[in-house]
Amino acid sequence: MPTFVAPGIAVLESEEAALFDALEARFQEIAIALGGRAVAGPALLPVEDLARLDFFRNFPHLGLPVATLSDEARGELARGEAALPAPEHTLVSTGCCLPTATCYGLLLTLRDRGLDTPEVITSIGRCFRNEEHYDGLRRLRAFHMREVLYVGSRDGVVDHLARSTELVLGLAGRLGIKVRQEPATDPFYAGDGARSLFNELDPVKFEFVSDDGTAIASVNRHRNFFGERLGIRFGDESAYSGCLAFGVERWVHALLQAHGDPQRALGAIHELVA
Repeated sequence: MPTFVAPGIAVLESEEAALFDALEARFQEIAIALGGRAVAGPALLPVEDLARLDFFRNFPHLGLPVATLSDEARGELARGEAALPAPEHTLVSTGCCLPTATCYGLLLTLRDRGLDTPEVITSIGRCFRNEEHYDGLRRLRAFHMREVLYVGSRDGVVDHLARSTELVLGLAGRLGIKVRQEPATDPFYAGDGARSLFNELDPVKFEFVSDDGTAIASVNRHRNFFGERLGIRFGDESAYSGCLAFGVERWVHALLQAHGDPQRALGAIHELVA
């Protein structure tokens, strides 16, 4: 079983870590099948860029700003006059937030670019969310997310997400994880009434939900929102984008739920590879 060093912060023990690595290898295979170019994304995101993407308008509850200590606080701590920083008067903003999703950093690398051919980028990132509650590996404050981002044409996004859906359902089925596909309520953008209504009529995010209600993966259609906000063009118009996302620890949880213990769960992956 994982060890929790604080609410929502888990250490995977050896058997769970083996499941994590084996699952991530399968996710990388899917990323390759989708044409993904592997990169290592950023560990921090500038707040100005997140504001430009309506992050604080849509997800103010999830954000985790990064702060440093004031000179006064550093002196107090170094002299032993305080054991802990006092956040009400010693924390100074760095102008950055921890990422809540991997694709934000990938999209920022394409800012103000014109694309002649579609970009498909993949990365695994450590993500952080300030949730109302935490629940084992199902809902963590700190977790890993593998994403495969497509940026290009409207039809290309449709094809990318259709293929992604096929690959996710195929993997889950071969691993013995029962999932259902459901419209999600938290698309990347839903700030005003018009966009919220548009999402109800034409959902832009679908989740793959396991038997116990855990969303273990999702496909997200951004339309041309990020293309417009970041000045990314494909041909003569703002680029369209969409992404496939895997919550790696949630897949570990789902696999353990499906098979009962780590040995049988790992055996299911080994059978798949064989």
